[in-house]
Amino acid sequence: MKKYFLILTLVMAALLPLRAQETAPAALPSASLDQRIAALEAYIGNGDPGASLTKDTNGALTVAAPATVGVAGPGHNAWMMTSTALVLFMTLPGLALFYGGLVRKKNILSVVAQCFGITGLVTILWVVCGYSFIFADGTDLISGVLGNLKFKMLEGVTSATNTNYAYWVSQNVFAMFQLMFAIITPALILGAIAERMKFAAILVFVGLWMLVVYFPLAHMVWGINGLMNGVWNAGAKIHAIDFAGGTVVHMSSGWSALVLCIILGKRLGFGKTSMPPHSMVMCFIGTAMLWVGWYGFNAGSACAADGVAANAFTTTTIATAVASFVWPMLEWLVKGRPSILGFCSGAVAGLVVITPACGFVTPQGSLIIGLAAGIIPWFFCYKVKGWFGYDDALDTFGVHAIGGTLGAILTGMLARNSANANLALNLKAYVTDTLFQPLLIEQLKAVGITIALAVVGTAILAFVVKLLIGLRPSEEVEMTGLDLSEHGEEGYHS
Repeated sequence: MKKYFLILTLVMAALLPLRAQETAPAALPSASLDQRIAALEAYIGNGDPGASLTKDTNGALTVAAPATVGVAGPGHNAWMMTSTALVLFMTLPGLALFYGGLVRKKNILSVVAQCFGITGLVTILWVVCGYSFIFADGTDLISGVLGNLKFKMLEGVTSATNTNYAYWVSQNVFAMFQLMFAIITPALILGAIAERMKFAAILVFVGLWMLVVYFPLAHMVWGINGLMNGVWNAGAKIHAIDFAGGTVVHMSSGWSALVLCIILGKRLGFGKTSMPPHSMVMCFIGTAMLWVGWYGFNAGSACAADGVAANAFTTTTIATAVASFVWPMLEWLVKGRPSILGFCSGAVAGLVVITPACGFVTPQGSLIIGLAAGIIPWFFCYKVKGWFGYDDALDTFGVHAIGGTLGAILTGMLARNSANANLALNLKAYVTDTLFQPLLIEQLKAVGITIALAVVGTAILAFVVKLLIGLRPSEEVEMTGLDLSEHGEEGYHS
């Protein structure tokens, strides 16, 4: 037996070199010392490595053809994976607790279920077509508006880099990072229609809304061929900028939320019976989680652990802290006392308004943004909502639509070359480091397109869903509460 085993071993050993010779790819030239040093310097500075570096089958660095994607850098990858987790933390559990604390206790689980349901649904859409519609290069399905299906089912999305968007971050990590933005955006709409929309209707609406509103808008603003990608697309029709989602996330969700809550109608008893938040402690915890997670949202949007990320981290902190102070101080002045809800709302408003600007403005600019974020959204929530009488249950319109719009406009006024050298690439004629620089006009154009797409798209989709399955539950279900009626559970047993 041992003899036969020995013979078999010798035969396999003799065939292995032949097998290796048959399957081994053509050898790539080894990277020279100068190329390695240049690549290391590019990695530290988050710059273009020039000739793409890759690894051969033995793990050695080699020089690949220019069209070949390169190898990701561990430090930048680590930051982006951390940022991805932080942005998911914003939705689950951050937003679920923030919104959940503000509704009545009979509807707390409905908010949790809606956030969870959107997370799963959007992930499926993202894998099937969403990531590709936004970030695929090549010929667009709709020029400048919607990408193609190159990356459908995440085909070809590997741990190698896609240097259209990040020189040193694995494309699969980048795809997961952007997925978290796609998840939280429709989840923000829930605040305006809380306590009165059927779970099934929410899922159908969100699925359609992602296809009609989010994917096209995100491609326009962030896609390499996007018609409003002023920073990276030299041929952009509108030279606008949005660092982390003022238009894509907050304006789209906030303006959509206003339209949907008007079509849906007011909650039963709105304006007649008291509907106070059932747990301000839960709301505070959710707000704190949102603030922490937002560092991944904003600083992570630099797609590297570099100086731009550090600036975004700094400006996010300043604007948020200032707004979280100004909002309750205005309440104190007008109502005679500062509320915890005021602190929470101010913090979220500061986060929203700084989002499009955080990687483009200086700390001085972020201070101005924080002041504006604490004043203008507060006025819309305190006065304007009452004037018009719409039932924006948790102030999604006042904070996200108004805050996102304000942030986009202030970005056009306060973006500075000293904060981000990338502004000098394709925007030399637009960013002139003055208050009323040409960039402001481009931002106003982007604001107009975003509002039009969100409002018209939402109105059409809302009526389609209403026709197909209806939007609201029965009055009996709404009075009982969505938790027990739609999910068969209660958040509290007491």
